[in-house]
Amino acid sequence: MKNKILLLLCISLSQLTFAQKSAYVPKDKALYDTIAHMDSVMFNAFNTHDIAVLEKVFATDVEFYNDGGGVTDYATTMKNFKAMFEWNKATGLRRELVSGSLEVYPMPGFGAIEVGEHRFIHKENGKEEVAQMKFVQVWRWKDGVWQATRVISIGH
Repeated sequence: MKNKILLLLCISLSQLTFAQKSAYVPKDKALYDTIAHMDSVMFNAFNTHDIAVLEKVFATDVEFYNDGGGVTDYATTMKNFKAMFEWNKATGLRRELVSGSLEVYPMPGFGAIEVGEHRFIHKENGKEEVAQMKFVQVWRWKDGVWQATRVISIGH
């Protein structure tokens, strides 16, 4: 099952990369709105360094793929967030979704796939630094709760 999801993500991402850009229209507006809300919950928690919310938003079986840091599980992902928050107490580290980049695709019987671009911004040596990256998140709807089960962060 895990390999099928990863294959689907890779195919989807490659199609998005090579396809001619056309205006994105969500197949399911209510699902789009729900996942956009979950994205904001996740990253409001990131921006406020609220580890308790992040622990709930990420599934305990999450796999976090980062082209700059490898693959991590839930425990390591949470440990990495805590270290990042500690390291960036004074830098103003925050995440902003790139306007118009969010796309949401239904995954019947499981949840949804979210694709987009975001910026991570912080101050370093008195200067604002900005890094823009692409991401893919697989959201699972289970027992009335949305959780991120797979995260792919690209462009480090």
